This record gives sequence, C-alpha cells and structure tokens, in this order.
Amino acid sequence: MPEVIMNGPEGRLEGRYVHSKKENAPIALLLHPHPQHGGTMNNKVVYSLFQNFVNRGFSTLRFNFRGVGRSQGVFDRGEGELSDAASALDWLQTYNPNAPYCWIGGFSFGAWIGMQLLMRRPEITGFISIAPPANMYDFSFLAPCPASGIMIQGAADTVVQPAAVQKLVDKLRTQKHITIHHEEIPRANHFFEHELEELMGAVDNYLDFRLDPSCPIK
Repeated sequence: MPEVIMNGPEGRLEGRYVHSKKENAPIALLLHPHPQHGGTMNNKVVYSLFQNFVNRGFSTLRFNFRGVGRSQGVFDRGEGELSDAASALDWLQTYNPNAPYCWIGGFSFGAWIGMQLLMRRPEITGFISIAPPANMYDFSFLAPCPASGIMIQGAADTVVQPAAVQKLVDKLRTQKHITIHHEEIPRANHFFEHELEELMGAVDNYLDFRLDPSCPIK
C-alpha cells in the first residue's frame, strides 16, 4: 500500500493511498479519531473503511492529522485538522481530476472533521460518520446538511452517547432534499472492538444501496 507525503498547512502530511485501476474512478477520503487519544490513520475502523472503498474501485486516501506519525505540526483542537483534511482532499483531486463524485468517511473526532469538510466542499456527495461525537462537539454548523449519508453508532458506547447521536439524526432528518440513514450496532462500544464485522456490514449495506445506479438518492 503506497505511502504518500503531501504538503499540508503546517508541513508534510503522511498518508496511504491506493489509486484505482478504473478510469475516472470516484474518490474517498477517510479521517481518523482524536490525535490526543491514540487516533491514527491505522485505526482498525478507519483501515476497514479504507479497504471497503478500495475494493469498490475508488481512489482512496487516509492520512495522519498534524502531529501524528510522520505528519508535521501540533494538535490544533480541530481548526488545523480541518485544514489538513482540506489539503488532503486537494491532493486527492489533483491526482483524480475527472472523479465523478467524492465520499468522506470519519470515525469519532474524524467524523466531526468530516462533516465540517462536507459543509465547505460541495463536490462531496456522500458521507459515512461513525460514532460522531455529538455530545462533545457542536454540530450546529450542519445548517443545512448539504448531502445524504449514514451515521453509525454503537449501542453500548459510553464515550459518545447513542441518545446524542439520535438527537442529531432527528434534527438533520427535518431538512428537505437529503436523507440521513442511522444504524445502531448492538453491544458495540465506542471502538467496535468485538463488533467490527457488524459495523462493516452496515457500511456495506449502505454503500450497496447508495452506489447502485438506480438509487433515488443522488
């Protein structure tokens, strides 16, 4: 899996990238959990998301936020990390100028960053937010949420309370012109330690639905 080094706002950003063998393939960017709590691009959830998009023929990138691994800089409470994500998406688009559409996926802190990036980049047409930390961060910037996607939560998560995610989903579902799917994985904690297969099953089912040419959601 090729290692890549990108230019970020505070220096280099370390990533892993697979370029699709398909001509004019779609692109996907995956974002990892909180840098100050052990989050890296090699997190099992992020890696599994990455492999899913690769297997579907996407040109796919995951990377370390500033201050993680070989990425330069220091943690910046989300503001800098959003800039890092924007730079990574710029890099991804440079190598895939004819990509017909773009997806964003994030886990925990990465889900929060991903949803902010979604607001700033209209080319993002779908999202996967896993354990979005709705009880820790303000998601009111999703006004309105510009694209349809799925939020997936562990029913036994004690870090991100399921009720907080349900409240966010309910709010987003009042908006017109988008569709928000919501899945709760029984018995799953915040890290999906013993439920990774079930988590990825939910991701698979949703992507099978959304990427089907006959899907009514665009």
